[in-house]
Amino acid sequence: MLSTTWSRALGLRVPVVNAPMGGAAGGRLAAAVTAAGGLGMIGMGSAGSVEALRRELTEAGDATVGIGLVDWVRTRETDLLETAITARPRALSVSFGTDFSWVPRVRDAGIFTVTQVYDVPGAHRAQDAGIDILVARGSEGGGHGADRLALMPLLDAVLEIATVPVLAAGGLGSGRALAAVLAAGASGAWLGTCLAAAEESLLPENARRAMLAADSTSTVLTTAFDEALDLPWPPIYPARVLRNEFTDPWSRPEGDDVPPSAEKLRAAIDSDDPRLAPVDAGQGVGLVSHVEPVANTIDRLCTDAAALLA
Repeated sequence: MLSTTWSRALGLRVPVVNAPMGGAAGGRLAAAVTAAGGLGMIGMGSAGSVEALRRELTEAGDATVGIGLVDWVRTRETDLLETAITARPRALSVSFGTDFSWVPRVRDAGIFTVTQVYDVPGAHRAQDAGIDILVARGSEGGGHGADRLALMPLLDAVLEIATVPVLAAGGLGSGRALAAVLAAGASGAWLGTCLAAAEESLLPENARRAMLAADSTSTVLTTAFDEALDLPWPPIYPARVLRNEFTDPWSRPEGDDVPPSAEKLRAAIDSDDPRLAPVDAGQGVGLVSHVEPVANTIDRLCTDAAALLA
């Protein structure tokens, strides 16, 4: 239906990888992406742990999947990388850091190494470290990422210097967008927001409803949640999230001039209250209009892209 040299080499039916979104991309979603012909990724975000990874690997069953880690979480959870390597995933992604000491161990285990890049110097450093697959992640993308360049200028620049396959990420939610990045020379697409509300996602119900109600202008880049929750995200990696009463004080109820406390924020997260809790979403969120199986979304995007490219 739709393929690239890279996707054929990996035995994928479609050139699609799901972003390993913490809190959304669990074992069920990863297995569903793989069953749909792409490469499913289990995401270990800020709350990643050995226990959580083992649980989601069990949910994935016998499906061939990859694993995505956050660099500072990998450092905090000392056995997390070893657990990921032992699981023998098809690919292992570690992003949001500059320490590539993990690359040789992963490659020696026969696992593809992946990392996100945001500019040409970062792409050079990753390639020099032996990374097998680069993800050019534009600032349109949901969740954490450096606010350097929009996807198309970034993809153009990275493809100029890349000696390894490059996947495109950030704001991709339609067959048109998928066709555009493939026509530009990307080896595949790294899809996040358009799959976050899928039936197989771990996303809580109210957060899912907030995504469905959002449009393309409903997101904002912020470090406010990480600061309030005392999460050690490097400040160069703000998160793109849905606007709410926490990010936009003027949207709070009249007379509520006191900023929400960390306790209120944690309570909102625990109770799935998107009026305060963070909901990661990229600028393609306006295209997420209903809940459906992952396979339906991937089939629609790839069918539409193939028709346009033909």
